[in-house]
Amino acid sequence: MNALLQGDYASVPTSFHTVMLALLLSFLFGQLFAWVYVKTHSGVSYSRSFVVSLIVLPVLVALVLLVMSNNLVTAFGLIAVFAVVRFRNVLRDTLDTCYVLAVIVLGTACGTQKFSSAVIGGLTVAGLMIYLWMTASGTRHRFDLILNVRWMRPPDELTAVRHLLDRHSLKVHVANQHFGTGMEGADLSYRVLLRDPARAAELLRELAAVPGVDRVSSVQAADESEI
Repeated sequence: MNALLQGDYASVPTSFHTVMLALLLSFLFGQLFAWVYVKTHSGVSYSRSFVVSLIVLPVLVALVLLVMSNNLVTAFGLIAVFAVVRFRNVLRDTLDTCYVLAVIVLGTACGTQKFSSAVIGGLTVAGLMIYLWMTASGTRHRFDLILNVRWMRPPDELTAVRHLLDRHSLKVHVANQHFGTGMEGADLSYRVLLRDPARAAELLRELAAVPGVDRVSSVQAADESEI
């Protein structure tokens, strides 16, 4: 442990208690804002990758500033490297940007002879990435199926369909409904969170057998649309 903590040969000494505190606090603040974003997001597009980036980026930024340590030469070197990478590559995924930023910062730490900081920071960031991947952090599971139903009876007789969905589901949301005139029927769309996802086929069979249901189709609902 002493050999690890004495591996920084930069001109400015490193306080590793400060390093660990900075990385921990930045991680906790990233988690806080990611949680707020997940709970308050109401737009059309939701990206788990962006949520994970909100957790990782504060840690990487803290590591960048720790590596620079008020060193103007290191700061200009980082700006030059970022400019080259940004000019040569267009990264569409925010998490890909985090990985690129991580390897640049760690390379800078090694190049400025902050070997201990590189080891501690590299292990911390790699462990954080693995933790977020294993826990599927940022995932929102709201619905299992999107059901599309063609209904040929009057709208006030949809009670049987509703009772069937309530029996199989924890939550049912009417995504869309279009009632025609006369005998044209109605097109209904439901988002369903099932009590037992393994019994989805049973729900479809029972729904198709309900009098008045002309056609039933289903789509596995992705966690959220990522646009």
